[in-house]
Amino acid sequence: MKKSYILYLIAVVFIALFPLFTDNQYYIHMGILILYYALVSQAWNILSGYAGQFSFGHAIFFGTGAYASAILLVKYNISPWIGMIIGAVVAILIALLIGFLSFRYKLRGAYFSLGTLAFAEILRIIVQNMDYFNKTLGILLPIGSNPLMFQFESRITYFYVILVLTIIVTLITYFISKSRLGFNLIAIRENEDAAQSLGVNTFKNKMMAIAISGALTSVGGTFYAQYLLYIDPPTTFGNDVSVSIILPAILGGMGTILGPFMGALIIVPLGELTSHFFGGFAGVHLMVYGLILVLVILFLPEGLVGWFQEKIRLRKLKKEGKANDIAKT
Repeated sequence: MKKSYILYLIAVVFIALFPLFTDNQYYIHMGILILYYALVSQAWNILSGYAGQFSFGHAIFFGTGAYASAILLVKYNISPWIGMIIGAVVAILIALLIGFLSFRYKLRGAYFSLGTLAFAEILRIIVQNMDYFNKTLGILLPIGSNPLMFQFESRITYFYVILVLTIIVTLITYFISKSRLGFNLIAIRENEDAAQSLGVNTFKNKMMAIAISGALTSVGGTFYAQYLLYIDPPTTFGNDVSVSIILPAILGGMGTILGPFMGALIIVPLGELTSHFFGGFAGVHLMVYGLILVLVILFLPEGLVGWFQEKIRLRKLKKEGKANDIAKT
């Protein structure tokens, strides 16, 4: 077994044991938020990190998962576990529609980013003005203690649920990155025209990426709704939701498996500190996120994982150079 796999296993065991060493509900809540942001950012990473199709509108899929499970529970008494699957299917259909309209007409770069942003805003306005979705009042979910209805008495149970979901999404991302689809997506990211000239079906691969990414993001939306027990259009379809999904992967390193985790480990505590010290100023967290985004783009374009990898590479080259000097003498 490779050393990296052993380290990953140790990290998972450490995270799984974390709730057993603390009775502080706030720390457990923080752990849930870190895993939740790692999940949705990892889902975004498939489309934007590996395929290079930078989406500013992943709130579309997040809100779809949240509202699908909430509506099915409140109006039809259908378990959110089933609602999670239905929400993922609806998210896939929406993703394929967006992908067809975008990729068929060759929307790339900033044009694709703005297109996804526009789709998210359109969907927010639709939900916000329909009685079926309770308009701006949002949806209040019932409180209970029925695991079959995604209702748990303890935060620790929610912690383990989001841990399992995050591991599943991460494994899916890992296997995609090592598959033919993953290699095709990376080729598209590096040079789409060159990839197409070599026989890669860019349209098909990008459609697969946005469908998978959308479905997995909707899973995060379902968990969000069932954990907080209240949703409304701004908190599920708003632009700040998309920004919150994007930031962990960008900070940690787009197109890497560990990037979203490292980013979430920094973003979540930073967001809590910002709320604590500047909670009286509306929108200050978005200003902080914007500042982080600018600094990362300027000084860490490859993210923290890329920075560490570069340091390790340079150290190896230095050691090899010294070894060669010794061999020559």
